[in-house]
Amino acid sequence: MLADLEYHYKSASAFDKGQGINKLVLAHETEIEEVNNIPCFFWGSLTEPYLTAKCWSTIAKVVRSSFGPVPAHLKDPIVSAGAGRLRFEGFSSCNGVYVRLDMMPDSVDGEFIASGTTNVDFNEPILNALNSIQKNEKVVLSVGQSDVRIATEKTRITEKKVALPARWIKGLTSVQLYLADMTKVFELTRLQAIQLFQSIPKTNAKGDFYVVNRTGKFVFSILPIVGTVRVGGIHRLRLLEGVLPLINTLEIYQSGDKQTCALVANFGKMRLTMAFSPDSYRGFSGEGKALDSMIVDLPTEYIHGINSLLKANETFDPTLISIENDIDFITMDSLTANLSSMGLLGFDLPDNQHFYRRLPFKTQRIASLNPRLKNAKTLIENGDIEIIEQRLDYIEAKVKGSGVLHKVIIADDNAKCTCEWFTTYQATRGVCKHILAVRINRV
Repeated sequence: MLADLEYHYKSASAFDKGQGINKLVLAHETEIEEVNNIPCFFWGSLTEPYLTAKCWSTIAKVVRSSFGPVPAHLKDPIVSAGAGRLRFEGFSSCNGVYVRLDMMPDSVDGEFIASGTTNVDFNEPILNALNSIQKNEKVVLSVGQSDVRIATEKTRITEKKVALPARWIKGLTSVQLYLADMTKVFELTRLQAIQLFQSIPKTNAKGDFYVVNRTGKFVFSILPIVGTVRVGGIHRLRLLEGVLPLINTLEIYQSGDKQTCALVANFGKMRLTMAFSPDSYRGFSGEGKALDSMIVDLPTEYIHGINSLLKANETFDPTLISIENDIDFITMDSLTANLSSMGLLGFDLPDNQHFYRRLPFKTQRIASLNPRLKNAKTLIENGDIEIIEQRLDYIEAKVKGSGVLHKVIIADDNAKCTCEWFTTYQATRGVCKHILAVRINRV
């Protein structure tokens, strides 16, 4: 089992009221020393504090939820600051629901002191305070602690030990691959969205449901027909109910294989994205969708080079970067795939483009968190692969298993293996270690 990553907040996040101004200071922590030494990422006020507080509460509701066998425990979200915006991201404890709040430049009025991504402390007092914020109140926000912090000394300063789930790291490497494969199917008004959610079964219904447009009225149905969107684990959508009365529009997206969906709630100055794994018992971290992109190792200097070029939340345009930095397109394709599989790229559905993310943990952890990739490399190191036939677009091999030889055939982009993993999942959760080993060996 993968161990969580342990952090120590030097002080707890604080929320103080006084003289008509609320001061919210979010403590931050990361294992990247140069980032952790930054005293403050952002300092300023919220232009829509009531709406922001409701969205933050929704994020907290997601990360405190679990729809699978993993117990629900509150885990602190990560926040990216840069390019004039803030992004808060997190997963449910079971890793089957991904949530992100994109706060556009107009949603804050202040100074971005530094660019980066870090964990922030969402403790119980903060969550309780968020629910008390009213529409006409003023809220000053600080991500990290600054010499000019307004929070009073009445707040008790404590050192808080927290853990960033390893599943979150794996989830970040795969969820954006799902998002990048999605297309928008429906766009609903506020009234249509509320009517749609009213058709969610009152009990935790099992089986697939589908979003259906019936002459302008959207409902959930158990009948799959042309033009519908599949939703697995429909009860998970209730996480969005708290902000539905505040939205302008609700966009519904679907992946190319029609198994995964995402909802984007638009509020004008900010938007809340929530993506759902194919079923409530499946998490994004276990899908293995990124494994094919990790076949070619990315040199460390590439990462340092990109870090020097891009700031957190900057648009990642491979073509433009290629031209401006004289990088050939083949190398750029490989670089993009590797950055994606390491969680350094996120994907914005409405803008249909990637953005750069500086992670709050060391990138060398990524390979160690993919046991299939480690096992595939072990097969190569042990000489357990025998190539039977190989052509430009075809390869056949035998790979040693536990007391058995597995047959692997790769023809163009199609791959098959005789192992139990492939028989059970048919590559719906990423390729097996035997196919992965043959592909790596071929490279």
